[in-house]
Amino acid sequence: MSTEHLNFHKIDVCLFDILGTILNWHSTVTRQVTCLSKRLLLEGSQDAVNFAEEWRAGYCDHVKRVLQDGEGTFNADIIHQQIMHSPCILDNIDTIPSLTELKHHINILTLSNGNFRLLLDLAKNQGVPWDGIFTSKLSRSYKLNKKVYQSTAYHLYLPPHKIAMVTVHRFDLITASSIGFKTMYVPCPTEDLHEVRESMHSKKDGGEVDLLVKDFEQLVRLICEAQ
Repeated sequence: MSTEHLNFHKIDVCLFDILGTILNWHSTVTRQVTCLSKRLLLEGSQDAVNFAEEWRAGYCDHVKRVLQDGEGTFNADIIHQQIMHSPCILDNIDTIPSLTELKHHINILTLSNGNFRLLLDLAKNQGVPWDGIFTSKLSRSYKLNKKVYQSTAYHLYLPPHKIAMVTVHRFDLITASSIGFKTMYVPCPTEDLHEVRESMHSKKDGGEVDLLVKDFEQLVRLICEAQ
């Protein structure tokens, strides 16, 4: 894959989304609902999958409502428990080895809607090797709001073009790009709709993102080769 439109030497920090990008909420919720339903819903069944997707949609709807109306909690733990009255431990999706290798070549941090304690616990319990943690709670908002990305750049003492946002979420990349971040898209079947994934292209191909990779291994290889 060509990287002619993305100069890795100018990027000092890669910011990663965590839910869906680094850790797999989807399989965790389908497994959890199986336990909570006392096996009335089978893990991997269409009913369990539908529940997981409705659970996630409830969170996304809440975020949009808060951003539009300013009403509702900013605590992701409370939101998730309001939607499904039980906390979950998330699975990793084979991203940890790639992040560990990437850490030797560039600064890696998370930028998430989760609260700081949640992100700290996930890093410790899942072995995510962050150099640092940023949460949208520092701006009392959610990602989609430009001030979250602007505040992150401010606290990193970096101009936006030296920061790259890495995520499976199109909305995350579009907003990050609008304030000058570089953008890297990693597709995931349980996140953006199939139509969205198919429509994603790199800027050199007339698309919206600076880099589109098939998986984390390819991302690490491209960054390492550029160093």
